[in-house]
Amino acid sequence: MSITKKIPMRQCVGCREMKPKKELIRVLKTAEEGIIIDKTGKKNGRGAYICSSEECLEKAIKNHGLESSFKMKISEDVYDMLKDSI
Repeated sequence: MSITKKIPMRQCVGCREMKPKKELIRVLKTAEEGIIIDKTGKKNGRGAYICSSEECLEKAIKNHGLESSFKMKISEDVYDMLKDSI
């Protein structure tokens, strides 16, 4: 008997495709720090995922993917921080 390990899948807020969690960047909304990039994927808070490509980031900006995930206005600083991490 072979055991297959389940791969957690998440949806990108830009392209809306389901991809393995490890391939995506996690953007996190916390009560203390505001919106940050979670490199470990284990911090507490509301998370949204985005592909590590410029096209997906542009789609997320255009369709307000992060804003609808976090139910708040996202500042340009957050998008600049994401552009630097891609």
